[in-house]
Amino acid sequence: MLRLGKLDNDDLEQLVLKKFRRVRPESLSAPTIGQDCATLDLGGDLVVLSCDPITSASVAHLGRLTVHVCCNDAAAAGAEPVGLLVTLLMPPSGSMEQISRIADDLSSAAQLANVDILGGHTEVTDAVSRAVTSATVVARQPRNRALRGMRPGDEIVMTKWAAVEGTSILSEDYSDRLSALPESLLDSARAFSSQLSIVAESKIAMQYGASAMHDVTEGGVLGAAWELGYANACAVEIDPSRIPVRAETRSFCEALGLDPLRLIGSGSLLIACENGAELCGALGAQGILATVIGRAIDGRFSFSGGIPLEEPHADEIYRLYDRV
Repeated sequence: MLRLGKLDNDDLEQLVLKKFRRVRPESLSAPTIGQDCATLDLGGDLVVLSCDPITSASVAHLGRLTVHVCCNDAAAAGAEPVGLLVTLLMPPSGSMEQISRIADDLSSAAQLANVDILGGHTEVTDAVSRAVTSATVVARQPRNRALRGMRPGDEIVMTKWAAVEGTSILSEDYSDRLSALPESLLDSARAFSSQLSIVAESKIAMQYGASAMHDVTEGGVLGAAWELGYANACAVEIDPSRIPVRAETRSFCEALGLDPLRLIGSGSLLIACENGAELCGALGAQGILATVIGRAIDGRFSFSGGIPLEEPHADEIYRLYDRV
């Protein structure tokens, strides 16, 4: 039986990625671990594409997560999101009201992100037991704005705090398991859903010489740090004591037995650059919390607090599914 969550990287490489070969000259990239986007050269600006499913969210915030998670991938590649193609799969137990609510949420989130919903597909199917979306973002990137890639000596800056998305999901979908905590914590955590986009910080990072970027998704901050190193063929050294963790997140994770540094974290961006303090200052001037949490180092093995950093496995949030 398969476990929930993304495939381990070895399985993904052997069973899926190694089977694909580029045959078109327009394709500038091949699918590989740690790279969330594909790049096409169709003349003019480069076209950047990425796709993501949203499988662990309730109807309440499915639309906004769909928009922001996909747009974040493109922004982390230094590209400007333009539009989305969205597939919505609904279980037979769903309702027309839920479909309408998800569409409203998609629309409002797209307007906030300054992107268009270009089309897609909507279907009711017994292949899913809850509402699921899968979206593809179309983005553009000027030819002279490609990221050079992280190199040893670069500092690693993290924006916002750990588990932004995960904390929002826990406050909405698992509030019954958190009933012993103050209601004020749940209320403030629900507001995290307004912090899911990293488009603004990616634009600032590009202006201040970012060498590489990676948005935090499944596997949390530590998973994203490992992937950042892997994608750039070097290692990273992370100081976990410097990773900001909000009180809401810490309280929820302690109550549910989860690791906040490995909990799904859309809304946070890892940025490699030569001068982390300068970038943190620029981000802070725009009201975006930013912290230097580590650096790129020579070698093959990444570290967190002096301990070898493992490649990401199933996100912490899937552990809650096993306890239902």
